[in-house]
Amino acid sequence: MPLFRPPAEGDNLIIQATLGCSFNQCSFCAMYSSKQYVARPLGDVFADIREAAWPGARRVFLADGDALALPTEHLLAILRELAAVLPGLTRVSCYATPGNLMKKRVEELALLREHKLSLLYFGIESGSDLILKKITKGATQRGMSEVLHKAQAGGMKISATVILGLGGKKYSEEHIAGTIELLNSAPVTYLSTLQLYLDESSEEEFFRKHGEPFELQDDLAILKEQERLISGLNPPQSVIFRSNHASNALALAGNLPGDRDKLLLQLREAILGCRSLRPHYIRGL
Repeated sequence: MPLFRPPAEGDNLIIQATLGCSFNQCSFCAMYSSKQYVARPLGDVFADIREAAWPGARRVFLADGDALALPTEHLLAILRELAAVLPGLTRVSCYATPGNLMKKRVEELALLREHKLSLLYFGIESGSDLILKKITKGATQRGMSEVLHKAQAGGMKISATVILGLGGKKYSEEHIAGTIELLNSAPVTYLSTLQLYLDESSEEEFFRKHGEPFELQDDLAILKEQERLISGLNPPQSVIFRSNHASNALALAGNLPGDRDKLLLQLREAILGCRSLRPHYIRGL
């Protein structure tokens, strides 16, 4: 512990293939600050699979921060063990960083896909190169576009996340404009927005790496960022959109671009105060 997983994986079997995050430098993230990255021995992973698996389990999430950092043969061994223990297995998923995908060849991704690793959770955070540098993401807009196309070529589905408010007041426009540019050029299957939430343990590092005074935005400004984002999105393929993460002031759900008008109407109602927001006391990561 601590163990983190995407909201959509809450009812699925979670197996820790690694501990921690191999990158672990993003200034906004405190998830794995208490851990050193390590690839768990296969014997330990196999033992967990046999002990934790329940009859009828069909979906598995490989934790921790980025199991895709593992060598392909190591991952394949885990996937084969999962298939042997879980005859009804339909899908395996994990987090993936830009660096993970950069190191994998399309052929490797396709082989992993054949063994049911088919969904990757990918933190875009922002499409602005300036913001990506300030948060120490270790990626550029162009680099993320390239690896997202590579993942698609390997048959992977991508569930991408964007963090609203990440540019603060000063760089809000740049943050959203860059993110629109990336998402209109790169294929993702799912898109979720989170609202910037800084853990006390990461605040100092975040503000220091930002390099200049950072002004957090209130809910109204965040809703307007969301409005600009949805208004500008014209993705290369239909995207399933959600903002149901607990950090969000307003939960939204629909497909883009098909449900754009419905989502914008809900946002405008919230901006005008005609739709209630999630209370602060139940928000968080």
